[in-house]
Amino acid sequence: MYSRIICLAAALPFFAAGCTATNPLADDLASLINTGGEPSESGDSDGITISGTTLSPATTNANGVEQIIRYEASDSGFGGLSRGFTYVSVNDTIVIDNIAFDGGNVYTRGNPVSQVNNYAVYEGDAIALDPLTGKTIPQVTNYRALIGFSTNRVDGAPRSAFAINRTGGYVQYGFGGFVYQRVGGVTMPTNGQAVFEGDYAGMRVFDTRGGLEFTEGDIQLVVDFNDFNSGATINGEITNRRAFDIDGNLITLGGTGNLVLPDLRITVAKDDVGIAANGEVSGTIGSVSISSGGAAQAYETGKYYAILSGDATTAADGGEIVGIVVVESTDPRFTGVKAQETGGFIAYR
Repeated sequence: MYSRIICLAAALPFFAAGCTATNPLADDLASLINTGGEPSESGDSDGITISGTTLSPATTNANGVEQIIRYEASDSGFGGLSRGFTYVSVNDTIVIDNIAFDGGNVYTRGNPVSQVNNYAVYEGDAIALDPLTGKTIPQVTNYRALIGFSTNRVDGAPRSAFAINRTGGYVQYGFGGFVYQRVGGVTMPTNGQAVFEGDYAGMRVFDTRGGLEFTEGDIQLVVDFNDFNSGATINGEITNRRAFDIDGNLITLGGTGNLVLPDLRITVAKDDVGIAANGEVSGTIGSVSISSGGAAQAYETGKYYAILSGDATTAADGGEIVGIVVVESTDPRFTGVKAQETGGFIAYR
C-alpha cells in the first residue's frame, strides 16, 4: 500500500491544483526495518557520518567499540524515509538521502534560524535547476534538519548524535525521518540514582494544514539503577518549553486561542523493561492540559527513544543520554488540526 499526501499549492506552483505525491519507497523500506513504528537498526545506511567518515551500524566494530544506530520506522506515518545523514564540516552542510524535492540533498545552515537551543538548523534548497535547459524548478519548501552532536568524543567522533528531518510543505505531516546513535559502549552501576540534564529542541508539523515550527526546552532525566528489580528505570521531564515560527519569531503560549506547551513527562510504570544492558530504553511520554472546569486531561501523547553511553560509574565521565521524542496533539489554535512534534536531546551527568 502506497502512502499518499497532498502538497501545498504554494509550495509547488508548477503542479496542477490538487496535486498529489505518492511514495513508492514506503513498502520497500518497511522490509528493511522492524514494523510497529519502533526505531530500528537498518542495513541500508550508515547513520550520521562526519566529513565522509562512516560510522558502521554494526553493534561492535573490529576494535571492540560498541555502536548503536537507530532510525525512524518507515511505517510511522510519512516519516522514516530520510537516510544517510552526512555532515560536511568544511562548508557546514548536511547531506540527506532519499527525500524528493528538497533540492540537491544538500542542506545549508538555516537563515534566519541557524540554531535552536544549541542545536544546529539546516534547510533544503527552495529551487533546483534542470541541467539541460537551466529552467528553475521550485522545491517543496520548509524542509529543515535539526542536528545535535555530543561534546564528548570516542575515537575522534561525537559519542552521541541525533538528526531530525521534517517539512511544512505538505498539508499532511510530510516526509522526513530521524536517526540517533552512540559510538562507544556503556558502563552502568548496579545501584543508586543519577540525574542527567541537557537541552531539548524540536520541530512541529501539522496534519490538514502546512507549516513548520521550532520548539525548545530543558530536559532532565533521572535513572534509578536498581529498582523495580528489573535493572535501571528512567524518569524525566521536558520543561520551559517555547515555540517559534519558521522565521524565529516567538509564538504566544497559553490563553484562549494560543498554543499550549505544558511540561512533557515520562510515564513510569512498574512493568517497564527499563534500560537494557546495552544502554537502550524507550517508553511513553506526554503532557496534560487543564480544562475550563479545572480537570486534567491528556493533551500530548507519544514516545521517547534513548541510548545511554559512557561510564556512569566514574565522576570523570558520568555518562550521557541521547534521544528522540515524538508526540502528537490537537492544536488549540485551529479546528481539527493535529500537530506532531519531533525533538532531540543530549543530556549529561
